[in-house]
Amino acid sequence: MSTILSTPATAAAPAASPAVAAFAEKYRDYFPRVFAFIYARVGQSHLAEDLAADVFERAYRNLDSLRSDDAFSTWLFTIARNAIISSGRKRGRETIVDPDVIRDLSPSEASVETQILRNEELKDLSEIVLTFPQREQDIISLKFDAELPNAQIAEIMGLSEPNVRVILFRTLRKLRDIMAEQRAR
Repeated sequence: MSTILSTPATAAAPAASPAVAAFAEKYRDYFPRVFAFIYARVGQSHLAEDLAADVFERAYRNLDSLRSDDAFSTWLFTIARNAIISSGRKRGRETIVDPDVIRDLSPSEASVETQILRNEELKDLSEIVLTFPQREQDIISLKFDAELPNAQIAEIMGLSEPNVRVILFRTLRKLRDIMAEQRAR
């Protein structure tokens, strides 16, 4: 009597459960925005990749604590915000601008001079935003890096939507004023 052993090459791959497939779809949809949000806060692509992976791992492990599927995005960005805060406590307030990401932000058809000026402006902008209170930094990052609507930002930050609009308006005005003052010098 012979027994046929299945090898990894011949064994059928187990089908992913519907829950795993649904989470994989959410990962594909949300990863770019979560990464952008985290990168804007930490300034290092490798650290942002690690933190984003940690965020999705935490989300998957705690998926059963999600109240409703409609709240997934808010819940995910809350996990991301907490991961950034936790990482910041571990690392302190170091700021490193990743030149690879800055280079990717600049269109390749721009002249070298234009690219240098744009890189300097982005660096200046990042440095100014880092001087703002943490709440303002988080709101700016959630709005422009994660591209979240004000209602979702309000839920993540524990604020009212009108309060988020006011903080965003005042922060952007403050940023514009500082940038104009620096250009005037």
